[in-house]
Amino acid sequence: MRSSTLTRRRFLDLSLRGAVGVAALKPLTELLPAKPPEIRITGVNFVRLRFPGTRPRKRNSIIWSGGGSPGMTYLEIQTDQGIVGRSVPTGNRSIIEDYLLERIKGENPFYIERIWDRMYRHQRKPVAKGDYIRAMGGVDIAIWDIIGKALDLPVYKVLGAFNEKIRVYAAGGYYRDDKTTADLVKEVEEYVDEGFRAVKMKVGGVSMREDEERVRAVREALGSEIDLLLDANNKWNAYDAIRFGRRIEKYDPYWFEEPVEPDDFAGCAEVKQALDVPVVAGENEFTRWGARDLIEHRSCDILNIDTVIGGGITEYRKIAGLASAHHIPVAPHGSPFMAVHLLASTPNALIMETYPGVESRFNPVMPMFPVKDGYITVPEKPGLGIDPDPELVKKYRVG
Repeated sequence: MRSSTLTRRRFLDLSLRGAVGVAALKPLTELLPAKPPEIRITGVNFVRLRFPGTRPRKRNSIIWSGGGSPGMTYLEIQTDQGIVGRSVPTGNRSIIEDYLLERIKGENPFYIERIWDRMYRHQRKPVAKGDYIRAMGGVDIAIWDIIGKALDLPVYKVLGAFNEKIRVYAAGGYYRDDKTTADLVKEVEEYVDEGFRAVKMKVGGVSMREDEERVRAVREALGSEIDLLLDANNKWNAYDAIRFGRRIEKYDPYWFEEPVEPDDFAGCAEVKQALDVPVVAGENEFTRWGARDLIEHRSCDILNIDTVIGGGITEYRKIAGLASAHHIPVAPHGSPFMAVHLLASTPNALIMETYPGVESRFNPVMPMFPVKDGYITVPEKPGLGIDPDPELVKKYRVG
């Protein structure tokens, strides 16, 4: 009987036969540079834009937002080769200019791990948290934009592509003083008409009875085929979150996000243990060490640490790997423009937060991704693909 062992000689023979018809394809070693290009970071710049109109005033369960002129500020990291990396949001300007610039200036962007480590550790005490990590995240993402542009590749392909399409949900369903339950239903139906197959609404901002009615009305309007996500924005203590969770389980929510205060890891674990609805947490945490604490406390079924707040793409790859080792999917909070390339290269990515197309009226420079059948297509332009039209920047720039 002939052995079926795949010897090295037979492997090479099969490989050569399989190569017939694809001989024109270049090997990866010819597509990538033999060594990192000689590029050096030279400085940073901030660009402020203001757009016409007024954002509506709205709230979640704990804070108000909106009510002023819409605008955007983005960070630019400059290099000696004329390649500019951008990120939005920027992080704290004074931290970047006064602390981080001296740690990154003169560095080659391709040494991204060393740059991250220098920002985090070099002449630093106490350990970095809060706005410092958020600023690091903005810088890190802008540097990945430089790397992609230098290689003429979208960032997700530099990272190692996993998907070209990303499932998304529409973040909405906020409270407003003049907003009725009928208005809420009409809003989420418009999201579905736009192409979304998952929508998120706020809870915790009115009585449990009123919120249950809001959830019931939305579920009945959407039917069973559209996923409904609920976000409490850290409103309750554990026992009240469990009370509310039991009231709305029958409406089959896709997840229950941030049910308790962000530092109550044990309380979040209680909610997770008591309910059948998946619990999401993490958007107020920083770095792999914050992710580790959430995971060790068994606080969540899904991790939603923010791409920028968490420390940028470099750090989030470690966060996603740690979560994967515990069979926990990731679904980053925050800007889709900052998260999309990360998620397209992450096997345990679940879904991405984005906003409905109507939000584009508040930012003509960076319109929202078009949605089809619940998915968006990852940008194929080099880098992050977020470079604004110079004419629009000229038109709306205020600083």
